[in-house]
Amino acid sequence: MWLGRLLSGSAILFLLFDGAIKLLPLPVVTETMDRIGYGSSETLARTLGAITMICTVLYAVPPTSFVGAILLTGYLGGAIASHLRIGSPLFTHILFGLYLGLMVWGGLWLRDAKLRQLLPFRT
Repeated sequence: MWLGRLLSGSAILFLLFDGAIKLLPLPVVTETMDRIGYGSSETLARTLGAITMICTVLYAVPPTSFVGAILLTGYLGGAIASHLRIGSPLFTHILFGLYLGLMVWGGLWLRDAKLRQLLPFRT
């Protein structure tokens, strides 16, 4: 239970920080978006920040955490596809969304008994 809370909490803190810097949007965000190929649009950065924050809040609230995890999976999949498209480094950029997604789902699985019943770990 505590490991699940630690994993979920770490993912939530990172995603809230990520969403917040996109809502502002800081120059590092618009420069990175431009390098990825989306242009340096502050409107797009704010939209992505709002989506990140909404999905993260849904994940953080226990009754909606399953829906939040599904939405975050889609969001992180888009990040993986974006980095794959431009040829970013594999282990540090492309797979970072996978690492974060594993934290999201692993944390939820460890702290939610109903999810463990739905998806049992078998050896």
